[in-house]
Amino acid sequence: MSTILVSGSPAYDRIMDFDGLFRDHILPEKIHGLSVSFTVKRVTENFGGTGGNVAYNLALLGQSAALLSWVGDDFEPYREWLKKHGVSCDYLRVLQEERTASAYVMTDKENNQIAAFHHGAAARIYDGEFPQGARAAIIAPSHPADMVMFAKKYKEIGTPYYLDAGQQIIRFTAEDLRECIDGAAAVFANDYESMLLQERAGWSESDIAQRVGAYVITLGAEGARIVTGEGEKRVDGVQSRSVVDPTGAGDAHRAGFVAAHLAGASPEKAVQVASAVAVYAIEAYGTQNHSFTLDALGERYTSAYGEPMPALQQV
Repeated sequence: MSTILVSGSPAYDRIMDFDGLFRDHILPEKIHGLSVSFTVKRVTENFGGTGGNVAYNLALLGQSAALLSWVGDDFEPYREWLKKHGVSCDYLRVLQEERTASAYVMTDKENNQIAAFHHGAAARIYDGEFPQGARAAIIAPSHPADMVMFAKKYKEIGTPYYLDAGQQIIRFTAEDLRECIDGAAAVFANDYESMLLQERAGWSESDIAQRVGAYVITLGAEGARIVTGEGEKRVDGVQSRSVVDPTGAGDAHRAGFVAAHLAGASPEKAVQVASAVAVYAIEAYGTQNHSFTLDALGERYTSAYGEPMPALQQV
């Protein structure tokens, strides 16, 4: 089976643009009694959520992706969108009289973000079918108990998995977070999340690197650091033509890395592919409103790195 399994809540994204800076409205000396309100200039609703975003980008990369999650009884428009773009929804479970997960994301002029998330149906631990013989799995941020269950299950059935705990890190116990990290093919975090991840797990950067195939720490436009048991390498990012909306760039990055890594690329080359994919997400408003051909992606990669893009296994 050539499918990549993706867990993580598909969600309806309500994305808001704040035409100012959050820091101008927050008094550091009064942070203990925080009470702020922001007037936003634009609000849109889009298909999103970590799992949906990752699967959508995998499909753009010519990969077969299947979502594993609970969704609400309002999911049908999203289902049609995913099916139209080649994502399998066969393993999604529908919870009647409950809503699909919802994300509320506000971004200021410097791309700082404040987010709130309602799990809705995805708060229930997935108890559906696990396809046998999948190429790999991606555990994207969702309910921590669900993420731990997936990590244990993939170890049990021998499916290699990639972990992105993201903004759920703070909700994990040290024991559960260690369970998810230990044995992963790669662990992803941005610079801020990496500090939280290490603090929460009680493991140093080196401790994590010794337990996984690669520890990838993204640095925004500056690229990424890759830490393994053999040491650290730095990879430059790809220059975006414009910064329209950073929401979903991380999910696009994960999809690019996994598609390249599974095709045999080294972690360094996989990060380069990931960086090329991520800029497409940054240049479009919303998390699934960008698109590209593999030829265009290859040209973007070559322009940035001066070499041909590694071949991706098409399925």
